[in-house]
Amino acid sequence: MDLNLREKVVIVLAASKGLGRGIAQKFAEEGAKVVLSSRRQNELAQVASDMKKETNNPHIVSHVCDVTKAEDIMGLVDFTIKKWGRIDVLINNSGGPPPGGIDQFTDEEWQRAYELNLLSYVRSIRAVVPQMRIQGGGHIANVASSSIKQTLDGLLLSNTFRAGVAGLSKSLAQELGKDGILINTIGPGRIATDRLLELDETKATKGNLSLDEVKKKEEQAIPLGRYGTPQEFANHVVFLCSGANTYVTGQAFVIDGGLVKAL
Repeated sequence: MDLNLREKVVIVLAASKGLGRGIAQKFAEEGAKVVLSSRRQNELAQVASDMKKETNNPHIVSHVCDVTKAEDIMGLVDFTIKKWGRIDVLINNSGGPPPGGIDQFTDEEWQRAYELNLLSYVRSIRAVVPQMRIQGGGHIANVASSSIKQTLDGLLLSNTFRAGVAGLSKSLAQELGKDGILINTIGPGRIATDRLLELDETKATKGNLSLDEVKKKEEQAIPLGRYGTPQEFANHVVFLCSGANTYVTGQAFVIDGGLVKAL
């Protein structure tokens, strides 16, 4: 299937590792022009250099952006438009907030999680929509969590703000459909990233278990019997943001090997 992504311009937030890097790599493999973004310049530049070699795609650039800063987001969008004249795809992505329950977070920690995991998505969408309207459409994917379908124990901040992302996407699909802009939410389940390793380490410490014991227990709950890979997750995100998807919008998907049981 031709995904019609060659020469399309894609912004991927939090692209230096994990899910963001996997998504960016898949777009690059499909011949898109990719703007990688994260907070750390040296790390980001190395990822861009490596990805060019791995995909044989010269159209990969990097631009530093702290998604909790409105001016950084606008700078990223302005950079992309000046570089390539359009924005076809926005991948909203951010690191997860710390685990914990209601007694463990201050107002400041709630505010930081809000700015990182919800407000940054609002700002990024608001920044790209004018350009997408001018060119007649575009695709937006909001990377969230499987908690958009079924909450996760011990992840109160994530459960709260990821649900907000799903509501944002659903609402904006109604508002932006007339402009040819398709927007969906994609929630990863247990995908093998540094973030998942951190959560497994927390469980191991609390349960006085080894990491292998935690992983084995978690994999037993997944119908496919294993953790997913960033590449598997990326395949679905890229399809939803490609020319092959012309009619799916306002939806919330989980990529989890069948783990979530909620409808």
